[in-house]
Amino acid sequence: MSTETKESLNFIEQMIEEDIANGKNDGRVHTRFPPEPNGYLHIGHTKALCISFETAQKYGGKTNLRFDDTNPSTEETHYVEAIKKDIKWLGFEWDGEARFASDYFPQLYAFAVDLIKKGLAYVDDLSPEEMAAQKGTPTKPGVNSPNRDRSVEENLDLFEQMKKGEHPDGSMVLRAKIDMTSPNMLMRDPIMYRIKHEKHHRTGDEWVIYPMYDFTHGQSDAIEGITHSLCSLEFIHHRPLYDWFIKHLEIFPSKQTEFARMNVTYMITSKRKLLKLVQEGLVTGWDDPRMPTISGMRRRGYPAKALREFCKKVGVARRENLIDIKLLENCVRQELNQTANRMMAVLDPVKVVITNYPEDKTEDLILINNPEDESAGKRVVPFSREIYIERADFREDPPSPKKFYRLGPERNVRLKGAYIIRGESFVKDENGVITEIHATYYKDSKSGEDNSGVKAKGVLHWVSVPHAKEIEVRNYDRLFTDETPTNHEGKDFLEFFNTESLKTITGYGEPALTKVKSGEQFQFMRIGYFCCDPDSSEDKIVFNKTVSLRDGFKKKK
Repeated sequence: MSTETKESLNFIEQMIEEDIANGKNDGRVHTRFPPEPNGYLHIGHTKALCISFETAQKYGGKTNLRFDDTNPSTEETHYVEAIKKDIKWLGFEWDGEARFASDYFPQLYAFAVDLIKKGLAYVDDLSPEEMAAQKGTPTKPGVNSPNRDRSVEENLDLFEQMKKGEHPDGSMVLRAKIDMTSPNMLMRDPIMYRIKHEKHHRTGDEWVIYPMYDFTHGQSDAIEGITHSLCSLEFIHHRPLYDWFIKHLEIFPSKQTEFARMNVTYMITSKRKLLKLVQEGLVTGWDDPRMPTISGMRRRGYPAKALREFCKKVGVARRENLIDIKLLENCVRQELNQTANRMMAVLDPVKVVITNYPEDKTEDLILINNPEDESAGKRVVPFSREIYIERADFREDPPSPKKFYRLGPERNVRLKGAYIIRGESFVKDENGVITEIHATYYKDSKSGEDNSGVKAKGVLHWVSVPHAKEIEVRNYDRLFTDETPTNHEGKDFLEFFNTESLKTITGYGEPALTKVKSGEQFQFMRIGYFCCDPDSSEDKIVFNKTVSLRDGFKKKK
């Protein structure tokens, strides 16, 4: 039992604590996470995972992973494996083996037969168009199907024929007999089973009839003894049907409770729309670092802990809201500030020649890997007469020293972990572009041993030219140019696709960057946080920009 005060509990925790206090379900707390294996998990699923798993953990309970695999047309085994990988990466462990709704197909069929025998389900062979016309509208009640009063015996026979594959797809369905005048459209004799002569990713050709989601979800919860079925708010209108099936089947009374779904600016959470991005080649796949999928965010370098912290900050609410993506990025930034080792890379290089430094000399400097984590140790960084700095860190006619602390003629600046240098002159090409900067260094100004008496306010990152390693850097922007790309009536969300959401550049990094592994995260000093991409090889090291050091995003007009 939690020791927190009632005021600090969210509404789900309040409900659970009341259930425990009342001895409901013998004090058990058993939740589940029921994804459909027809796509990858996204940011919205992250919140659902945190709520289901962390709530159960808090009260000493368990969480099942159950795939609601009732539609063979869209489901694939590789989605199953991707979902498992994402959940484990987030730090969650489900109870026992992963479960599948398809495990329960025989029991669900028996449930359907039970409802037919009770006169609560019937086979309907109306066309989809006829059925839709008879269902009515939200303001107009529906009318009964002429097949609604078929005898129990006839319905049992027809349902058996459906199961045996004696009828073509779409020719008939099994419907629940509820109320065609209900104000809730989902209660107007909903479809329970349809015919699909398609191979299932687990059961193969064993079945040619498949249960609908609404006839699978609650009954699967009941079979597993789920005490608290936690789901997002779009399922609130499904709850009466969920309860109706459980009541009339007289099975374990699992209880559905809804919470507000995760809506984040510049992100979409429709798997159908995400699939469209993949199919049209607008992204490289479900794990493209621009995608709001868990695998995409992982590849981009978002830490699992940061995603969990983001969900914690958002909280659990009953009403829909729109979360600013900056909160997510700030959670990522705060976590990486603690955990990411520092490295130096120059992404828009210009050469600096330190004219009074010996031409044949190389110094091994010792730099701290992470000032926030002493256990991260130190590394060796070579220093030489020629170095790269960022082009923006030099100006031939710099403004007031109070506004520009970087390098310029007759300006001093410290090189990180190295010496103070003074700008002297520069060389331009025929187009007026600076191609080389000449500077001098103060011999006694070495970091940690500075006896020069020279002052320098600015500190620049750098890379030794003879030791520099070429790296490919993928800079990412928002995937969409609008905060809510799917909320514009009459417009396709792809109209807001950001064609400049990926820009690839070549830069130079310190030698240690050639030894990194896929998935490792770093702070490129003074630039941002980056993650080594799986596309990296011995010949090409690729980094994805995860997030900037601070929020510098400007809305596009």
